[in-house]
Amino acid sequence: MGKACLRAVLDDPRFRLVGLFVYGSGKAGRDAGDIARRPATGVIATRDIEEILALDADVVLHCPMLAAPYDGHDADVRRLLESGKNVISINNYFEPAALGADHAAVLEASARRGGVTLAGTGVNPGWIAERMAANAVALCLEHRNILTREIIDCTSVPNPDYVFGVLGFGADPVTIDLQDGALARTFNAMFSQAAGGLAARIGLSLDAFEPDHALHPAREDLQVAAGLIPAGTVAATTWRVHGIAGGVRRITHEVNWIMDPTDPAFAGKPHWEIAIDGLPGLRMSADLIDTAPEGLRTKPEQFAVAAMVREAIPRVVAGEPGLMRL
Repeated sequence: MGKACLRAVLDDPRFRLVGLFVYGSGKAGRDAGDIARRPATGVIATRDIEEILALDADVVLHCPMLAAPYDGHDADVRRLLESGKNVISINNYFEPAALGADHAAVLEASARRGGVTLAGTGVNPGWIAERMAANAVALCLEHRNILTREIIDCTSVPNPDYVFGVLGFGADPVTIDLQDGALARTFNAMFSQAAGGLAARIGLSLDAFEPDHALHPAREDLQVAAGLIPAGTVAATTWRVHGIAGGVRRITHEVNWIMDPTDPAFAGKPHWEIAIDGLPGLRMSADLIDTAPEGLRTKPEQFAVAAMVREAIPRVVAGEPGLMRL
């Protein structure tokens, strides 16, 4: 995702790259153009955040892998804001108030202290619930439940640390605590923001968020890009959060990461689905299509996230200091 966003900046004449922070030691010291498979830029990647803080930059695109705990990047983001840089994240800050008024207030104070704006964007969270479902509800005189569902084929994700560590694939299902484990806490926080963002956009006041997660074991050994997933270990995860109002599940946001596209639970189903139980009822589906030139490894969802980030840059830079809902 980070490389796709980097290329979007380098390829757009409206923007000028002035700095690049990297998390992997193998990228430090390299030219940003080399990392992005673009011509040399003169911008050398660093792992020293002090170098980034010292830059005269209008906006920072914050594109790390998910942190565990989920708020693990907050300290860096607050420093960036307080140094006078707008921040756009692809992994957090979509709807901070969904994680508590105090949490949002701390982030907003840092943004105001720096005179800048903080926002999160992407396709999920950021688009499927907050934009598409919010617009779909306009066709309903009333609605009882709004479901947004995503199914992501992860078989081509190459990073074993991300696949087996962050996402939990290949683990013994009994070792994953779906109530209060690290993965559950991360995705509770992430997808409560999607549900909360949708609710805010349609004027629905929620009382609480209810986690409702599930694991799916591999039916057989699976060889994927990141390595081997043995039979019986986790081959799919369902991270589901309900938005509760008046004791009723009014919003359901569900994300399925899968390693076996032939599993009957997921085979043949669209990338995204919106289903509204209302008057009238409504069902919509959408798929991203891979139209990249042959040999290009960037995935459709990576292009899509980069497009959302690129769209957000002028809006965030022009925004009032504080938190922005994109």
